Amino acid sequence: MPEPIQGSEMAQKRPEPRPSTSTSPATFVPPTYTMKEIYDAIPPHCLHPNTLLSLFYVLRDVFYVITLVSLATQIPKIHIPNIQFAAWALYAFLQGLVFTGLWEIAHECGHGALSKSKLFNNVTGLIIHSFLFVPFHSWRITHSTHHKNTNNLDKDIAFVPNLKEAHEEAHASHSKLRDYVEDMPIVALTHLFFHQLIAFPVYLTINNFALERMAVYPWWTRSHFYLGDDGPNFKAANKMDILISDICIAISAFGMWSLARYLGAWNMMLFYGFPYLWTNHWILTITFLQHTDSSIPYYPTKTWTFLRGAASTVDRDFGWIGRNIFHGAIETHVMHHHVSRIPFYYATEASLAVRKVMGEHYQSDFKTPYLWSFWSNYRNWRSVEASTPFRNEKSLMSKPTLEYS
Repeated sequence: MPEPIQGSEMAQKRPEPRPSTSTSPATFVPPTYTMKEIYDAIPPHCLHPNTLLSLFYVLRDVFYVITLVSLATQIPKIHIPNIQFAAWALYAFLQGLVFTGLWEIAHECGHGALSKSKLFNNVTGLIIHSFLFVPFHSWRITHSTHHKNTNNLDKDIAFVPNLKEAHEEAHASHSKLRDYVEDMPIVALTHLFFHQLIAFPVYLTINNFALERMAVYPWWTRSHFYLGDDGPNFKAANKMDILISDICIAISAFGMWSLARYLGAWNMMLFYGFPYLWTNHWILTITFLQHTDSSIPYYPTKTWTFLRGAASTVDRDFGWIGRNIFHGAIETHVMHHHVSRIPFYYATEASLAVRKVMGEHYQSDFKTPYLWSFWSNYRNWRSVEASTPFRNEKSLMSKPTLEYS
């Protein structure tokens, strides 16, 4: 069995990326390569997951979780308050990273990428995502919708920007003082803090992304926990999967409640709650930066194609953590949107092949520090125009959007 290429090899082989933003309009040509070329370029073994190797990575990450918990049980023995506080903070951060890696493994299960066995994928994904309070099947279904409509302004459901006209209309009643205050770094940072704290659970509960389209439905029908078929997310055929996901979440919640009664609520926050909040932060950060940059175009339905959407994603670099703990989700996302059933341990090798086919259409930013990219995109990138070229609120001009033939 061919060995997966390690992240360090990708770092050595990757070409110099193009800048992610431009201060002047650029002529943009939509992708012209085909999915056949993509599949022909990918080494065949990358399309065949190894169940034992997948299980190894699952058990490896579980071992990391248990090891960190075991080490954390020694923290109360530290009698210097400041050092004890720092130790708990370090534990929460590290465990949050490991939880995020497990989250990404469950994400792979949702794509059927870890095994040819549907049962293995479903059981593994259910256990991991339920532990992290994500309804596995519900999320799997809506995530599939995102993959089938990536960067389609009319149908995508993840990080869909407002059109500039709608954005300006929504802000028309704002005073200049309010706009000035909202643009202050401290205000933006405060908003970002609470966004990272609660946005993902809120999304699962009321599906508030693409709200302009979703708002016509009552909030409870948009929920990932909703069993009806009169909402925007699910069909009648999905009801059993949704029910299974809800039951697993209920079991997980009961287990956490029981542990909190036994160990104490504060201890549960220390061992699980704060790492869980870190995980929410990382999932939002990762997905936001995979789909947000002034260099990527958006399309209306009339000009959108699956391939154009797949090419409108961005690879970035989060160093050793991204390649080893987050399983390359940050570094190989463009490839993942072309062929989502490739397991993460072959993703680097497949990504190198896909990038050769994509040529100039490959989008990446490996130079900008990862968290700085997050902050700058969060502050600056707000809307797209319905005609070429599109801009953000800072008037940074980039590739044209929308008006492609």
